[in-house]
Amino acid sequence: MSNRKISFVSGMLLLSATACFAQSSGSTSTNIPNGSSLKLRANSVYAVSYQWIKDGVTIPSATQQEYVALLPGTYTVISFNTEGCASDISAPLILTSDPGPSVTADVMIKKQSELKGVSINNTFEYTIQVKNNGAGAANLIKVHDVLPNELILEELGRPTLGFANYNQGSKTILWEIVRLENGATADLKIKVKALNSGMISNTATVTATEQDPNPDNNTSTDLKSVANITIPNVFTPNGDGMNDTFVIPGLEFFEANELTIFNRWGSTVYDKKGYKNDWDGSQLNEGTYFYLLKIKSASNKWEVYKGFITIIRGK
Repeated sequence: MSNRKISFVSGMLLLSATACFAQSSGSTSTNIPNGSSLKLRANSVYAVSYQWIKDGVTIPSATQQEYVALLPGTYTVISFNTEGCASDISAPLILTSDPGPSVTADVMIKKQSELKGVSINNTFEYTIQVKNNGAGAANLIKVHDVLPNELILEELGRPTLGFANYNQGSKTILWEIVRLENGATADLKIKVKALNSGMISNTATVTATEQDPNPDNNTSTDLKSVANITIPNVFTPNGDGMNDTFVIPGLEFFEANELTIFNRWGSTVYDKKGYKNDWDGSQLNEGTYFYLLKIKSASNKWEVYKGFITIIRGK
């Protein structure tokens, strides 16, 4: 029968839970600094899986040999061998709050859309970056980003740290990071499609378990201008009177524009300042070409739109 005691070794607490053997009945207690963490390790023999328990309740997904405890409470563990035989529950480890000063971590967030012009039904990308400015490590970081009604999610990228998921009902992105060291950063990219024109505001927030000395940088808002134009990706100049020219609805409402068309080798095949929706692709073969459209917005700034246009002449 195993009768090992809990011991403190190299910043790690070992809990004995030997599969199919009884455990010691004595408990051990220690302090955990406020806002800090303590790694627990099951000191088991012949075990292949584990279940960690806090205050008598199993901890979801806590099935590895090690578990990082972030909160005070009573922790125990059960281990299982290859035959599924379970140990008795280990002797309890009682973690109490350290009466010393709280650990602080200044987590900040920045959300920014890519620097390209966007029109209705265009896809564009956001980058969310989280950084820990110190003074201590940040734990259990959570980023919330609720997409406005003007946007739909096209693709949720894989973050450089942690895990992210999307709730379609609430249109909420939740990004969680277990731990972010002082000075470290993590990024998440999100692709969205614009459904309406106008100025779209999108805000992301970040929190951690530690006290934050600067809450002003826990929120970041991006403003994205979506032009009231629709750029098609195909037209059919075959002389039937329908869709015979490259028409960009809404272009007439802007003060100035410039349109350049390139072939697949990057050579310019059409260039026009003050385009009037009248290019019919004459002298060009059927196929796909690339456009570069510049329009001057109401704020007197030039916005750039890039994409492809396909010419189909068949009747």
